[in-house]
Amino acid sequence: MSLLKIDRLTMRFGGLVAVDAVTLDIAPNEIVSLIGPNGAGKTTVFNAVTGVYEPTAGKIIFNGHETRRELTGKTALAFSLVGFITAVVAVILANLETVWEAAVTGNYTYRQPFPWTKALASAQETLTGHWLVPALSGLFVGVTGAWAVWERSRRAPEIAARAGIARTFQNIRLFNQMTVLDNVLLGMDTHLRTRFWDAALRLPLFWRERKHSTGKALETLRFVGLEHEAGQLAENLAYGHQRRLEIARALAMNPKIILLDEPAAGLNPAESKALMDLIQRIRQRGITVLLIEHDMQVVMNISDRVIVLDYGAKIAEGDPATVRANPAVIEAYLGKSDARA
Repeated sequence: MSLLKIDRLTMRFGGLVAVDAVTLDIAPNEIVSLIGPNGAGKTTVFNAVTGVYEPTAGKIIFNGHETRRELTGKTALAFSLVGFITAVVAVILANLETVWEAAVTGNYTYRQPFPWTKALASAQETLTGHWLVPALSGLFVGVTGAWAVWERSRRAPEIAARAGIARTFQNIRLFNQMTVLDNVLLGMDTHLRTRFWDAALRLPLFWRERKHSTGKALETLRFVGLEHEAGQLAENLAYGHQRRLEIARALAMNPKIILLDEPAAGLNPAESKALMDLIQRIRQRGITVLLIEHDMQVVMNISDRVIVLDYGAKIAEGDPATVRANPAVIEAYLGKSDARA
């Protein structure tokens, strides 16, 4: 059974095809590496999976479901309400001058009480036969506009996060002016029930969740080896520790799969070895790992499978030894003349 299935994913940016009909199938508890030359489309795949980009074509199915908001009765009712209000406004604007003249100007007498009943009857008579086209046009604009806005937000990052997909970034993205502990606590936000008023009024739910989440955050920091840095500002950490903190924040989301974008970038050999050990321990927790990496020692030592992209297309897939010997992979990295040599 697949945990993450990417079916013919295509990403186009204008005339550029960044990802070309890529199909991936990631099983639970696997460690899979996604490799390829710079510009091969690897991070674009990550961005599509995590909701940063809306795919041009193809499907992303996670844990048996598409990572999209489902159309519910409440959503459909909201579309209808927006369409109705837009239709009413369209009718009023299209006939405003005519209705004003018939209802107000035509019934107003100087220094006499204004005849509201007669004015409303005049307005109704004036609108008869003149409301259908503006109403239908307004209804169409309202519903399609609401649908377009909703469609753009269907595969948002928070949807992927709530589903159980966590990630790190090629360029470290931490909240530098916050403590290490607070950075990890932010990763738990999608699973907390505390809202603004609970925190502002210091209600019992706030204190319970604060105690529980702080304990879990400290346990996560112990897992990645940063428990002694909990009170430090994130910007004061060494580079390798910042990488670990970003992984800790992703783990705090309690994910089913974690996507690591070049986690070994900038690490020395000792730190890379410690990273491989950490990734193995993450898998032992029952978390599937999909990583992008250029450090072939890391890739070949920890991966169950390796998938290779080149110019947005998948050119190879298999165990590390098979992929390493694949002529197409050698050619993609070295070029034709060097590969033949």
